[in-house]
Amino acid sequence: MIVCHCQSITDHDINAAIDWMRTADSETLITPGKIYHALGKAAECGGCMPLFLSTMRQNDNLEVPMHLRGLRKKGSRSNTG
Repeated sequence: MIVCHCQSITDHDINAAIDWMRTADSETLITPGKIYHALGKAAECGGCMPLFLSTMRQNDNLEVPMHLRGLRKKGSRSNTG
C-alpha cells in the first residue's frame, strides 16, 4: 500500500527500513526522519504523516529499547526551577 504519494513510499518500504535499522543497531530510536533518510528520501507535504506513523507503530521492531524507556521521567527537565 502506498503510504506517501509524494515520495512513493509503501508500507513495505517503511517496515523494511525499520527492520534494517533495528538489525543494524538494536539500541537506535527509530523516527520518521530516520526512515525517510534510510530510504534516501525526504518528507514533502506531511499529509501522509498520520498513516506513516500508524504504519510504523504496527511494526514490532519499532519498540524503544527497554533501558531507554522512561528517560524523560528521570531527566532533569522536571527538576529544574
